[in-house]
Amino acid sequence: MVELSSNFLFAAFILYLVGILFFGGAIKDKRHDKKDTPNKWAKIGLVVTIAGFLSQLTFFILRWIASGHAPVSNLFEFTTFFGMSLVGAFIVIYFMYKTPLLGLFTLPVAALIIAYGSMFPRDVTPLIPALQSYWLHIHVTTTAIGQAILAISFAAGLIYLVKSVDQTKKSKSTLWLEIVLFGLISTLGFVFVSSFFAATDYSANFNYINKDDQPATEEYTVPALVGPHQFEITDKERFEPLFQTPALIDAKQLNTVIWSLAAGIVLYLLLRAILRKRVAAALQPWTKNINMDLVDEIGYRSVLIGFPVFTLGGLIFAMIWAQIAWTRFWGWDPKEVWALITWLFYAAFLHLRLSKGWHGEKSAWLAVIGFIIIMFNLVAVNLVIAGLHSYAGS
Repeated sequence: MVELSSNFLFAAFILYLVGILFFGGAIKDKRHDKKDTPNKWAKIGLVVTIAGFLSQLTFFILRWIASGHAPVSNLFEFTTFFGMSLVGAFIVIYFMYKTPLLGLFTLPVAALIIAYGSMFPRDVTPLIPALQSYWLHIHVTTTAIGQAILAISFAAGLIYLVKSVDQTKKSKSTLWLEIVLFGLISTLGFVFVSSFFAATDYSANFNYINKDDQPATEEYTVPALVGPHQFEITDKERFEPLFQTPALIDAKQLNTVIWSLAAGIVLYLLLRAILRKRVAAALQPWTKNINMDLVDEIGYRSVLIGFPVFTLGGLIFAMIWAQIAWTRFWGWDPKEVWALITWLFYAAFLHLRLSKGWHGEKSAWLAVIGFIIIMFNLVAVNLVIAGLHSYAGS
């Protein structure tokens, strides 16, 4: 059943890619007017996207049946569920605003998130005692849905910035916008690196001392540029790490992040050579007919809806579960701290929007920064920093 469910996930991924093509066709259609209203291409794109969402929902249900618990207990499961929630949030908001361009920017992000999650181990494993609670299902799913709704504001903010930032001259805005796009490209780099070394069946085993000062072993699936704390490589013919990390840092995952950034740099430079311009400048023609006020409203409404959902899942339900699992509501674990940072940021977003009048470009930049905070939590905090939530990266 697990293998069957994986087929539905793959089908969903392909359908999302097809949906991107149709939404792109909707934008390029000469009959597409300045009101950014849907045409036949957009309608087909929406149908394909809904089919992909239903396929991924089937994957989720089948995996739940196979595992006996909600499939959100490791990084593969959580990240693919997050991607599915992002697509679901997009579908709902599309019916509200009928903006095809939102699909052209949202679906690639969702597809990248799903592809990213699919690079991690997919085995169905029994839950550790701390996770054997229905509060796990409530906390994690609500958090993912809240973050997915907030991520819609990122797509809207990115559209606004691609449209509004002057690409005819270099500036801080063009630089930072390009850095944001590089981050997305690096995610694709991670997928390429992981897929390549998986195809070559690469592995290297290390003995090391973990954060509890106990002997442990680790298997690397990409060449080790970074070694674990006080490591000893058991496969002598494999690449020798250039340096080791403190026990607090998950060296294996940090190594993967470094490889992903390196691959991202190569992909980005390749794109720049092909396009002969900034990536944002190449995207700008797609936004020429966009209604800026509408995009600004979508970004704001997404935060307005997503913030209370994230508050429930990421803070309130999380504290209830922490009390049950670890007999304390709050423990300053890295994941808990970053959830608080995320909450405070979006609270500041709404404060600046409502009381200071931060609309338009300022609001768009805040939406983009908010998504970066979410992704930092998903990537760096989950993978690199060892803590009570480290099981999420297993």
